[in-house]
Amino acid sequence: MLNALTKKLVSVLIITAIFNVGDSKLIAATLEDIKQRGKLIVAVKDNIRPLGFRNQENKLQGLEIDLARQLAQDILGDPQAVVLQPVSNQERLQKVIDGEVDLAIARITINTSRGRIVDFSPYYYLDGTGIITNNPKIRSKYHLSQGKIAVLKRSSTIAVIRTEVPQAELIGVSSYQEAMTLLETQQVDAFAADNSILTGWVQQYPQYYQLPVRLSGEGLGVVMPKGLQYASLRSRVNQAIGRWKASGWLANRLKYWGLP
Repeated sequence: MLNALTKKLVSVLIITAIFNVGDSKLIAATLEDIKQRGKLIVAVKDNIRPLGFRNQENKLQGLEIDLARQLAQDILGDPQAVVLQPVSNQERLQKVIDGEVDLAIARITINTSRGRIVDFSPYYYLDGTGIITNNPKIRSKYHLSQGKIAVLKRSSTIAVIRTEVPQAELIGVSSYQEAMTLLETQQVDAFAADNSILTGWVQQYPQYYQLPVRLSGEGLGVVMPKGLQYASLRSRVNQAIGRWKASGWLANRLKYWGLP
């Protein structure tokens, strides 16, 4: 009887061990784990200028890249002690949840629904709806009261523009390229989207003008894993952002990258 019970117990322990090993990759690293590893792994974007993009030498740069390196400096004492992992929009949260990255700094808007599955830092940039145009006569939203404004279909921008420029005609587009085509052919007077995106647009195409407005406010934050074991990591990140704001370092980086 004892032998049978012992065998059963051993079998249960083996199965449990196998299960735990299989799931080990799904456990996010704590602050101590990161320090022992000696590298901070951060999910970033590589195609959104000026937040995260590749320069002519194919090296990642941008505001969010600066933030990732500065966190590596704060946590590990070395701004180069960071692994930058480019991700798609669909992967950004899941990479953190699955423990494949320690943090995500990838143009992620802080909101309640996302806050149920991940934690956010205080915002490092207050994004929001902006407007660009290639028409030199348009220099404020009031110049568009009778105009045509392109907006991405099914985007939150639509509601903002309907409120802020209620008499304008909205033209739905499926992509930024389609919006550019309409602007170049003068089928629309302006294009409305997030200021962070429009800033990169104007930097690439200086014939466009970005109106000095923020018609809505959506904070971008650092994404971190949920759980008591990550409290130290969250505290470290949150304190760092607080210091950056207080010292003016963050404002200087925003200015450097041309973000309004």
